[in-house]
Amino acid sequence: MAELLIVDDAMFMRANIKKMVEEAGHTVVAEAGTGEQAIEAYRTYNPDIVLMDITMPDMDGITATQRIIAEHPDANIVMVSAMGQMEMVVKAISSGAKDFVVKPVDYDKLKTCIKKYTK
Repeated sequence: MAELLIVDDAMFMRANIKKMVEEAGHTVVAEAGTGEQAIEAYRTYNPDIVLMDITMPDMDGITATQRIIAEHPDANIVMVSAMGQMEMVVKAISSGAKDFVVKPVDYDKLKTCIKKYTK
């Protein structure tokens, strides 16, 4: 099973995604509410997969993705984004993110996405 880092500035969203991840049999090793916290958590926990929000205070998910990929080129970062942010998702993918999941997060789609990047 995979170890995940959940990054979202909304605590309720992190809790919702964490519940889905754990129900799917995976482990959440850390949570972060900002891009800066995400980078530090990645360095500390080296998770198998990062579920990264795009819009956050301090540093957005795209910048955080670029910085994580610069240090860890093999990082599996999945953007978690609202439908209206598709242009940002494309930018994130070109910055190194591997995939995206649309908010509101669908359990089956999340489970399928995690499975793609589970060792």
